[in-house]
Amino acid sequence: MEIQGRIKMIDETKTYGNNGFRKREMVITTEEQYPQHILIEFVQDKCDLLNAFQVGQPVKVSINLRGREWVNPQGETKYFNSVQGWRIENLIQGQPQNDLPPVPPADAFEPATNLNEEDMDDLPF
Repeated sequence: MEIQGRIKMIDETKTYGNNGFRKREMVITTEEQYPQHILIEFVQDKCDLLNAFQVGQPVKVSINLRGREWVNPQGETKYFNSVQGWRIENLIQGQPQNDLPPVPPADAFEPATNLNEEDMDDLPF
């Protein structure tokens, strides 16, 4: 799954437990009629993906939804969900950034002057 929006917040990487579990959270604000503020967590080596991004940047984040069950000491079963990011891409004006060169506008080309309406072509229309 993917979420697109602008980065609202990027937290610092935090380390938990004796095994050094790492987690870093960010918030994406979607750009729709009713914007949503989505908390996304990046864990372990994925924490470093956020180093190249800043608040305000438009991004697309690839996510996995995670769910878990927990039974408390009173015997009640509780359920928890999390949104876990595993890839993040910069967006430029709603389009993914890529290595293709920009396309010049149509008015940058001169119109053809040597047209012959009687020339046959093999186009079906």
